[in-house]
Amino acid sequence: MKKKYQVVGIGNAMVDILSHAQDDFLAENGITKGVMQLIDTARASELYGKMGPAEEVSGGSAANTIAGIAALGGRTAYVGKVRDDQLGAIFAHDLRAQGADYDTPLAPASAEAETGRCMVLVTPDGERTLNTYLGVSEQLTPADIDPDLMAATEWIYLEGYRFDGPESHEAFAKAIDACKAAGGRVALTLSDPFCVERHRDAFRQMIRDHVDLLFCNVHEMQAMYQADDLETSMRMAAAEVDIVVCTASEKGAYVLNGGGMEHANAIPTDIVDATGAGDLFASGFLYGLTHGYDMLTCARMGCVAAAEVISHIGARPERDLKELFREHGLI
Repeated sequence: MKKKYQVVGIGNAMVDILSHAQDDFLAENGITKGVMQLIDTARASELYGKMGPAEEVSGGSAANTIAGIAALGGRTAYVGKVRDDQLGAIFAHDLRAQGADYDTPLAPASAEAETGRCMVLVTPDGERTLNTYLGVSEQLTPADIDPDLMAATEWIYLEGYRFDGPESHEAFAKAIDACKAAGGRVALTLSDPFCVERHRDAFRQMIRDHVDLLFCNVHEMQAMYQADDLETSMRMAAAEVDIVVCTASEKGAYVLNGGGMEHANAIPTDIVDATGAGDLFASGFLYGLTHGYDMLTCARMGCVAAAEVISHIGARPERDLKELFREHGLI
């Protein structure tokens, strides 16, 4: 029987506040370049006051992936927590406008924590540095997981960042159980090397027991499996997961499935803002996977989608991704 959804994402619900910054600004403010750092409300206010002109764009890693699939015409929905406030309204509107369903109950306007936001500082080389205030996004609980929604999808797509929350592990477990009981499959993105360091044992257990498709980049892969070289790490992952996808920036992406390894070349482009590259890679890959394409074509779709999103500010696609797939002979 055809499922209502092809992919349902679960993760942070954030609004990205994007601004250009020089390397000196990062150093002066004690910010480590190129990684995601969790911050509190006071630090968020401090950085916002020091940032230059900024643009507000709905974000959240898995939400970006779901928006990309929806833009391609895939049947998608998202689960992530926002407050009944201005940024929460922006998040919900932008995601629904892409064509995704979004019905997670809002935290009340009286809630102490606000809608999550991510201050994204983009340096001249296109590298992005994330300073993340999780807000109510961190408060996703099992009560926010609708078992009927999880049963109505081919795949659930779990965001590694969401492991930073007191009840998120239980929420993921509830979603996995409902999805698997209905014949669905589970994809996980590791999100960030520091996230892996914080939750390696829990991730590893979930990967071995429940995950069918693992997304990561080179740094996350080596943080998780801690082998001396990348290929050994990837082979270790492939021993535990049916499909392993590892992105490698300008070197493209590797796909391991059924004992073999395939490689997709990156699409050359001018990097304006690397925010969302991995998120949109996952959009392209999951779109291909849920529409019957072979693994290498899925990876190529991912590389095309990633190249589009890094060519402009913001982590949501601006060009027609399906048209780009046609231009590259993928569909």
